Amino acid sequence: MRKLWTIFSVCLLVMLTFIPAAFANETAAAPAAVDTGDTAFVLVCAALVMLMTPGLALFYGGMVRTKNALSTIMQSFFVIGLVTVQWTLFGYSLAFGPDIGHFIGSLDWIGLNGVGQAPNADYSATIPHQAFMIFQSMFAVLTVALITGAFAERMKFGAFVVFALLWTTFVYDPIAHWVWGVGGWIRELGVLDFAGGTVVHIISGVSGLVIAMMIGKRKGYGTEVMMPHHLPMTVIGASLLWFGWFGFNAGSALSANGLAASAFVVTHAAAAAATVSWVLTEWLQHGKPTILGAASGCVAGLVAITPAAGFVSLIPAIIIGLGAGIICFLAVAVLKTKLGYDDSLDAFGVHGIGGTWGAIATGLFASTAVNPAGADGLFYGNPGQLVNQLIGVGASWIFAAIMTFIILKAIGMVMQVRANPEQETQGLDITEHGERGYAYQDFMAGSPVGLGSAVNAATQEITVKKTTLA
Repeated sequence: MRKLWTIFSVCLLVMLTFIPAAFANETAAAPAAVDTGDTAFVLVCAALVMLMTPGLALFYGGMVRTKNALSTIMQSFFVIGLVTVQWTLFGYSLAFGPDIGHFIGSLDWIGLNGVGQAPNADYSATIPHQAFMIFQSMFAVLTVALITGAFAERMKFGAFVVFALLWTTFVYDPIAHWVWGVGGWIRELGVLDFAGGTVVHIISGVSGLVIAMMIGKRKGYGTEVMMPHHLPMTVIGASLLWFGWFGFNAGSALSANGLAASAFVVTHAAAAAATVSWVLTEWLQHGKPTILGAASGCVAGLVAITPAAGFVSLIPAIIIGLGAGIICFLAVAVLKTKLGYDDSLDAFGVHGIGGTWGAIATGLFASTAVNPAGADGLFYGNPGQLVNQLIGVGASWIFAAIMTFIILKAIGMVMQVRANPEQETQGLDITEHGERGYAYQDFMAGSPVGLGSAVNAATQEITVKKTTLA
């Protein structure tokens, strides 16, 4: 009971802290210069991007073993709530608020103080500031969810929740400010990132790799068969990602205009090209084309075109997509095997590598003929843009890797990060959440077979020694 009162008191204190901000704008003037068409377009795109995270939950959920399906889905679904709360309370202010030293936003907009129905000309002059904020919140949510593919089937849920909150605050928010926030140093340098190749995909993929290496391989990795338990679920998830990505990229134009249409077209073309190139490369390499390869290829193409979507025309987009399918396949099928890390669902191979290729390709193919607000790339007479892109990529890699290492080390000092071998054997669905994804699961692939084991696993408390990261 004392713990409940303590929690209640802390929550009450937090609520009281934000009361002034909550009522600060009640008497603000009516919004002006809002374009209804642009506003409707951006809000629909925000909804599409939100749909991408449940889509990712299905995409990842189908690729794990039966006994870990729900825990994998839970990680993606839960961050919709967790990151949204963080973003609206203070994350948006850190990422897009008034600049402090070209590194981070101030807390002037804490609790969305000053973020109302009127436009903010610094980010979009034709839509309400809140519309821009909620659109950007969906990017933050998805980025955290992407990381979970690297450590699927072996991370404790409590540790994941703490990590997600700290990582969003100390990694995502600063880099979002660097790249997109007014005054951010990468933005000031002239690095182009239309919809999140650097901010979303590079940092999620690199952070996922760091975690996968720190917590080690799954029990039985390399000696046991770890096949996807439900590929139709994965394909449904990939389809939802493809569908939602139109909001992700076209919506980043922040207006229902020709640039949004161009971004829509090149997004689809790059995804299609990568689907083809991944499947053909896999076919040549392994002798058979697979639906998992097709689904992975489309996502790789979507990742790679994301930073370039508002800066390149059709043919360069197809080239970027073709390159993404081949490069990401080799990262997944060759690089991972040679280096020996266990990136469970290839978050690094697809998002880290694909995002890196896309950011570099933006420096090659960007053209002011597509977007006068951008810059020309190397192939259009401006080699300096490629240099800028490489600086942005390098800074994102280094910062994400170092901060992720520090955050995970700190968490490991106070709580158990990785499930123990017995919990991995039972599966995280039952040991972490007390649930089963399927009826009669003991007789399905990926779960130990034994009479009454489902009942026993659900009712017995598994006692483990408190451990920390090595």
